[in-house]
Amino acid sequence: MKNAVVLLSGGLDSATVLAMARQQGFRCHALSVDYGQRHHAELAAARRVADALGAVEHRVINIDLTGFGGSALTDNSIAVPEQETKGIPLTYVPARNTIMLSLALAWAEVLQAQDIFFGVNAVDYSGYPDCRPEYVAAFEHMANLATKAAVEGKPLAIHAPLQHMSKAEIIRQGTQLGVDFSQTVSCYQADADGRACGVCDSCRLRRAGFVEAGIPDATRYYSVGKK
Repeated sequence: MKNAVVLLSGGLDSATVLAMARQQGFRCHALSVDYGQRHHAELAAARRVADALGAVEHRVINIDLTGFGGSALTDNSIAVPEQETKGIPLTYVPARNTIMLSLALAWAEVLQAQDIFFGVNAVDYSGYPDCRPEYVAAFEHMANLATKAAVEGKPLAIHAPLQHMSKAEIIRQGTQLGVDFSQTVSCYQADADGRACGVCDSCRLRRAGFVEAGIPDATRYYSVGKK
């Protein structure tokens, strides 16, 4: 079995990606990043998901992006939008995916792994520029210029298997692979128990995906009025 690094946020998409990588026979090393996000419920969810889906190990790396702010997820003075917005939303975290992929790349080199799995999506997403296919391709190209392994003839591949799937398709795929979505947390402003607000972009996309997929949504909400 080949080693792979799987970026695992604790959300619906990354849980499905982990299940897909395991199905393909990879020994999955799950990596989560504590970057100073509004809550740690998603990191607790990542631990649950890694254990449930058979990751070889799960590590959490600390990178404090609150020192820069610039996002509703890393600056408490910026409110999380509760209505649909146009353009790139305030929940975009500057350079987050680049930082996370760089950390995954470093670990992959240590593990002698040539595969990194990443749960970005360019169909049902919030407009983040670092979720686009051209971004993933560009990072893979850079990684193969920058690493000892690639220079020595062992190129690295960035797998983004959800790239062109709708949220409903992702949910159906995860369900088929045995993902327990009740263990995941997608909400941008979940409470300490992992219950969702029901009104942020991520909650809206998640709920709509379950409705379209025709699969019951086990998401717990902390405010009935907002559900």
